[in-house]
Order: sequence, then C-alpha cells, then structure tokens
Amino acid sequence: MKILVLADIHNDVENIFQYLDKAEKISFDMIICPGDFTDIPPKGFTKEEIGKVIIEALKSFNKPLLAVPGNWDETIIKLFEKEGMSVHGKGKLIENVGFYGFGGAKTPFNTSFEPDEKEIEKGLSKALREVKDAEYKVQITHNPPKGTKLDMLSSGMHVGSFVVRKFIEEVSPIAAVCAHIHEAKGTDIIGNTKIINPGRFPEGYCGVLEINQGKVDSKLVSLI
Repeated sequence: MKILVLADIHNDVENIFQYLDKAEKISFDMIICPGDFTDIPPKGFTKEEIGKVIIEALKSFNKPLLAVPGNWDETIIKLFEKEGMSVHGKGKLIENVGFYGFGGAKTPFNTSFEPDEKEIEKGLSKALREVKDAEYKVQITHNPPKGTKLDMLSSGMHVGSFVVRKFIEEVSPIAAVCAHIHEAKGTDIIGNTKIINPGRFPEGYCGVLEINQGKVDSKLVSLI
C-alpha cells in the first residue's frame, strides 16, 4: 500500500493543481490529508466552496481519500463526513490497515477549531476503538506529537500535543501522520512508529508512506 500524504493547503487552490499533476507520477494507492484545507476565505467565497473544490480535485484520482480537519476547517467537517472521507473521531479499515484520527490544533491565533488535550484524547480513543482489531494501524492527526522534529518552530520551541504523542507511545501504530507546523516538515520516529509531517502542499511538498507486510518506509517528497 503506497500512500500520498499532503496537507496545509490553506485555500491555495491555484497552486495545488500543478503539484497534483506532478504527484500523479508517484503512482499511489490512496491519499491522506491531515488538515487545513481552508483558511480565512477570500472575499466572495465560503470555506465550504473552497473545501469542495479541493476535495473534488483530490477525488479525481479515484483513490481512497481520508482526512481530518485542521485548525481552520471546523465548518467543513460535515463535508468530510458527507464525502465518506472523515477519520475525525472515527476509524476506517482499508485492506488490513486501520486508520484512526482526530483533527484540530491549538494556536495563538484563536482559529476556528482548537480542541484541548482532553477532547483530542476522547476523539482518538473513540476512533481507535473502531479499528482495534486491525492487523496494522495508522494514526492521523493535524497536531504533531510533542517533542519531535515535527512540532518544532523555527525558534526551537516544541508546540505539539502530549496526547498525540501518548497515543503513539501506547498504541504503537506502524505510522503516524501529522501537519500544522509548516517549517517542521520531515520524518521522525517514536518507538517503532514512523511519523511524517508532509509540509505545505502548495509549496510543492508532500509525503509518501509505503506499507508492506507491516514494514513502513516514510519519506518527504519535493515536487518542485
């Protein structure tokens, strides 16, 4: 199973199309987007309209598509559910892999969807129960785990979630996908779990997870 991971589109519909054309050459089996499809909408548009355009572009690949909302995406959570792509507080089984997740993240900017640690814990627990018997598991969050390469600001401060990290340590999924901190794109490892933050897709960055009989290869890809 080869998974394209892309994130943090932030309304940038114009730039994503050129990179989607390039990403098609990766020859992937499914897509994961760990949030921030939207941002403050431009004049004359709603978040729902922008979200629909992005989702339709991703659906054009005719591959399974899974997503959690970012901290800007509260108003399109229902759209994710309508499209059958949500793993926000939900679990989904594809082949022998159980995908579970929860979106949103705290910021200093009072954005639309900033769940606290208790809400994240409750949501991840519910999602995990739905795939508890899966042979392999993949965790999907917008928030990165605390204390990794993937939650570090340019100042050196770690701003990720303790709960997201706790679930990785306790559940030991074969992979974990996150986003949110654009400058912290890359890969890291906690225990036996490989973690990826793909960076901003409209800047030409994405990730690839390749799962083969329980072994995972994770890498950051530049499409520039």
